[in-house]
Amino acid sequence: MQISKETKIIDVINNPSFKEFGRFIFPLEERFPNDKDTIDNLISLLPFHNHININSTMESINYITNKVGSGEKIFYDYYTQEEKIQKPSKNNTGLFFFRGEPNSSFAVISAGGAFNYVGSIHEGFPYALEIIKKGYNAFVLQYRTGDEMTATEDLAAAISFIFRNAETFGIGKNSYSLWGSSAGARMAAHIGSYGTGAYGGDNLPKPCAVIMPYTGHSEISEEETPAFAVVGEDDNIVSPSAMRDRIENLKACGVDTEFHLYPNLAHGFGLGIGTTAEGWVDLAIKFWEKQMK
Repeated sequence: MQISKETKIIDVINNPSFKEFGRFIFPLEERFPNDKDTIDNLISLLPFHNHININSTMESINYITNKVGSGEKIFYDYYTQEEKIQKPSKNNTGLFFFRGEPNSSFAVISAGGAFNYVGSIHEGFPYALEIIKKGYNAFVLQYRTGDEMTATEDLAAAISFIFRNAETFGIGKNSYSLWGSSAGARMAAHIGSYGTGAYGGDNLPKPCAVIMPYTGHSEISEEETPAFAVVGEDDNIVSPSAMRDRIENLKACGVDTEFHLYPNLAHGFGLGIGTTAEGWVDLAIKFWEKQMK
């Protein structure tokens, strides 16, 4: 099943090959698509996002389709069945694995959606594709919505799962990065500040870099992780000046940082294709690589 702009969203969700994860490809928490909704009007499912790039959407879904079609496992549960029975909300979680070069470092990506939905189709899968093009591995997190701390606990649990199964995945555990946009960036920043152990995960090394587009997170801990931030000048959800202030405060504490402010751009721009932010992901990967060294 190759995807086009005219493909019905519900047909992707119900694809028999996607039985494990079809409901996580699109954000369904706000509105379930009707039988007329096509990929071309995906924006109706993403009220907190802008500049949806349909070509990136199709590339992401076709990547998943091709990997599943060739027999590769792409979706993993990071909670056990026992944990899901004890807390049924954990059934709404999982990890998509995008494979890079063997034993290379990995990124974990948490999309945004104001903790109302998980917008992986816009700022999860497309990021992962850009990351694996550079040879690195990438995981896209499906987390529980509704509560920032619960979502961060899911991220900590997922990172712990990845570390415990690094050999199975064929990835390197050194110098991993956390990526998150908007709400997802808050989650990544929490882990960057306090580590996985503070949120119920295993006591693991912190990431070497946190990549955090357009988030209002302002908290700073005593031992911070290098941070890369981007935001649009016209963001009416997140204050660009507040983001700049946090980055400047980190820099004043001796933390390596990078900040980019893009003109004529609002919240939730994802890859930013066709905007003033186009290419920011390449800059973020270079920042991550700098921290690896």
